[in-house]
Amino acid sequence: MITRFAPSPTGPLHLGHAYSALVAYDMAVAAGGRFLLRIEDIDQSRARAAWEQQIYDDLQWLGLTWEEPVMQQSDRLQDYHAALNVLWGQGLLYPCTCSRSDIKEAMGAPQEGVDQHGPDGLIYPRTCCEALRVGVVPPDVTLRLDLNALPDLPLMYTEADRGRHWASVAELRQTTGDFVVARKDMATSYHLAVVVDDAAQGVTDVVRGADIQDATPIHVLLQTLLNLPTPTYHHHRLIRDDNGKRLAKRDDARALSKYRAEGATPNDIRRLVGLPAA
Repeated sequence: MITRFAPSPTGPLHLGHAYSALVAYDMAVAAGGRFLLRIEDIDQSRARAAWEQQIYDDLQWLGLTWEEPVMQQSDRLQDYHAALNVLWGQGLLYPCTCSRSDIKEAMGAPQEGVDQHGPDGLIYPRTCCEALRVGVVPPDVTLRLDLNALPDLPLMYTEADRGRHWASVAELRQTTGDFVVARKDMATSYHLAVVVDDAAQGVTDVVRGADIQDATPIHVLLQTLLNLPTPTYHHHRLIRDDNGKRLAKRDDARALSKYRAEGATPNDIRRLVGLPAA
């Protein structure tokens, strides 16, 4: 078993991060496997070296160890470009120049009972789907995957403790739309990068929050198109505040660094998130 924890250095780690990292680490240790760390810093406008160092400090304080060197997404742009080349060569991508306000305007007034949002945000109305797709992958543009250019492929993946799940391209057309595989300012997207990186690291079991579960068919589709393995997925419960709201990086009161400064121990953190002591 190979698990991973893949935080972004855009703010402090909080209790939700600790829970996800500890679950992934404990699973790997119990199976006699490997635990990997990956820094997801493709958003260079928000990534900070100080936050990255604090990730290392917090995880070490929790008692986690990982293999070196740590994979950093900012070092892997050529790998993402190679994956985009494969998809472009299959005629599956098109450049998109729409802003969020353009998409909202094109969608018009929401219809009652029709969800306009999917795991990639607003379901794109295919405004730019007729854009030219000749030559090489165009630089510095947003690229979307053209779901209408695909047959209705079956998409199967395994959820730990819940068995096989099935999805399809037809369902993605309805629930997700033509999702972004490369953003203009990043040369990739979360969806593409996480799929390429998990394959490169040999990750067998992806541990992440239930808030990402709806994006799993997107990732399975990209794995299928890029001929990459599909890991087993473990979507765990979310750690919430006293009002039932999911924790975010802006919730500094839940930052691990503050618990450390106040004298908490790693086992105190385990107790707070409902895990057994180490």
